[in-house]
Amino acid sequence: MHVGAFVLAAQFPGQGQQEVLHRAVRTAVAAEEAGLDSVWLAEHHFVPYGVCPSAVTLAAFLLGRTRRIGVSTAISVLPTAHPVALGEQAALLHLTSGGRFTLGVGRGGPWVDLEVFGQGLAAYESGFPESLDLLLRWLREPRVGADGERFAFREVDVVPRPGELLDGPEAPPVVVACTSPASVRLAAERGLPMLLGMHCGDEEKAEMVALWRKTALAAGSSPEEVAAAGHVSAGVAQIADSRADAAEVLTKAMPGWLRQGLAAHVTVDGRERRMRDPRAYTELLCDLHPVGPPALCADRLAATAERTGISRFALLAEGTGDLTATEENVRRLGSEVLPLLPC
Repeated sequence: MHVGAFVLAAQFPGQGQQEVLHRAVRTAVAAEEAGLDSVWLAEHHFVPYGVCPSAVTLAAFLLGRTRRIGVSTAISVLPTAHPVALGEQAALLHLTSGGRFTLGVGRGGPWVDLEVFGQGLAAYESGFPESLDLLLRWLREPRVGADGERFAFREVDVVPRPGELLDGPEAPPVVVACTSPASVRLAAERGLPMLLGMHCGDEEKAEMVALWRKTALAAGSSPEEVAAAGHVSAGVAQIADSRADAAEVLTKAMPGWLRQGLAAHVTVDGRERRMRDPRAYTELLCDLHPVGPPALCADRLAATAERTGISRFALLAEGTGDLTATEENVRRLGSEVLPLLPC
């Protein structure tokens, strides 16, 4: 079982953005010191829900600050980026880090980001498959050209080539954030593992894994490739001496962040959207994920792995919004929960 830290760089009420980014960096460093497997970096634009606007840039910084831990984007928003530019950045990090980088990509949302970056609503509604396929070609082939609806250019050399890594995978692993059956099928048809959100329970995640497996086999993946897919389950972790204590600190801190963070999202086309109730959402997360004493947290992770077949986790440890508390939470996750998990 592989456990990593999910870093949102969440801005809690009263905090400055430099303070938040400092906590994000310290969380990643603490995760390596605690023996965690990986760190997963979120990307958001123009909202305090998360103040990291470039997960790949923060990944580059953290790969330089660490020596062992895997660093992943969770996710880079593909509709607001050019796939070739993102592919070049991913190849650069793959080669310079010795293969420690994983590129997570997703469709994002219908936010004003699409207007600011000049991509338009079509990039979100219909352009994701074309962008993903161009990105994958860039990471796997020596020369690439394009003749699609959104991207058209003459064939050019891929520089640097990810396949020139001497000791490690030929290209950086790619993970796709999936929130719907359509995105599950998209990932499965390309044999790419899924990153499943922390709002989903085990039953829903198990259904998505089953759909992925069925679609991947139909698309030509072998049973061995399907079994080794390596899907990732995002969640929340808060370690305390009792379940009540862990839930209390989260229900005190998280609703304020969620309220201001979720409310700040602006749609690109004025469509109406409903915001989750912040306290109810926090309580849901406490019920779904490892929140409580170490033994309970280990049991919760093991149960999710058994029910879903997922053995990789990206766990949000900054739910208190406090740097010292976050570092202690990560330390306890590594020293008190990891030893209780099956290898």
